[in-house]
Amino acid sequence: MAFNKSLAGYFDDVQHIGIPTDDMAKTIAFWEKLGFKKLGEFDTDDQGNEVVFMQYGHLTLEIWTGDGAVHETGAINHISLNTSDADAAFKAAKAEGFKLKDNEVQHLDFWDKGIKFFNIEGPNSETIEFCEIVK
Repeated sequence: MAFNKSLAGYFDDVQHIGIPTDDMAKTIAFWEKLGFKKLGEFDTDDQGNEVVFMQYGHLTLEIWTGDGAVHETGAINHISLNTSDADAAFKAAKAEGFKLKDNEVQHLDFWDKGIKFFNIEGPNSETIEFCEIVK
């Protein structure tokens, strides 16, 4: 994909909403009671921390341990926008002067071939992630 559009042209939908937890079992049970189904589960380190993705219809949640839950309004950690080209989106974000929270595109071994992502900061200090599920 050629770098010729604004960052607004590099995402097509909300991918997930990120919520840290102190109690994974309790959190999974809560969202299951609301009708969400577990979509994927991943170990994140050698400390026993994990990430669980849950989905209901079009909405996907990323829930993880290890960072501590906020336990007050504002507990959602980030909103993730779906991109098919994280590298080009990162270049666009940088060129347009968005406040980058990462110095480069990040990688994690989630799903079959991993993910690529980066974060920007919104005007209220909110985190907006641009995430590509590698295919």
